[in-house]
Order: sequence, then structure tokens, then C-alpha cells
Amino acid sequence: MSDCIFCKIAQKKVPAKIIYEDELAIALEDISPQAPVHTLVIPKKHIPTSLDIREEDNALLGHLFQIANRIACEKGIAKRGFRLVMNCNPESGQAVYHIHLHILGGRQMHWPPG
Repeated sequence: MSDCIFCKIAQKKVPAKIIYEDELAIALEDISPQAPVHTLVIPKKHIPTSLDIREEDNALLGHLFQIANRIACEKGIAKRGFRLVMNCNPESGQAVYHIHLHILGGRQMHWPPG
């Protein structure tokens, strides 16, 4: 999608602090962190919301979770605990319509998340 910021980042048309990249996905530091660790894991394939995920995307979604786990380990938050969030549509807080996992950690997470 030509106007999607995450597509532009994946295509290296917009700079970002990328900490991981492979042929299917990238991970980058959130520009407005909500926790000491706040990293985004983004597929290179443009999928607007979780409602747009198709059966053929199942392996890609599993891959995103594997990347998130790896990053949580590398950042030292895996054993303490971390939160993975994927928002869907406006009331959830989705701001960029390209699916992405938020890795949040480094502090106590509360429930309900509010």
C-alpha cells in the first residue's frame, strides 16, 4: 500500500530504528514508547487489520510471534514477563492500519489494560 508508513519503513523509504529484519518481517523501536521496552514486529506483507488475516497468513503470524519471543529474550524481559498486543480498529487504539505486534515490558503490566 503506497501510503502505509509501515510499508514505507519495510521498503527503506522512511527511516526507523530497525533491530531485526528478515525476508518476511521487521522489528523496530516504537517512536512513542509506553514501557521501558516497546518494540513493534511488523510483517512486510501489508495486512490492514487482524480481521484481514487469511488462512494463508497463519505461518506468517507464527513467525511474528517467534520474532517477538526472540526479542523479549534478547532484551532481558522474557523471564520477568512481557505483553504482546495487536490492536484492531479505532476503539482498540489501532493507529496504523498494517498489523503489528507490540512487545511491551520492563515494568509491571496492569489488568485490565485500560
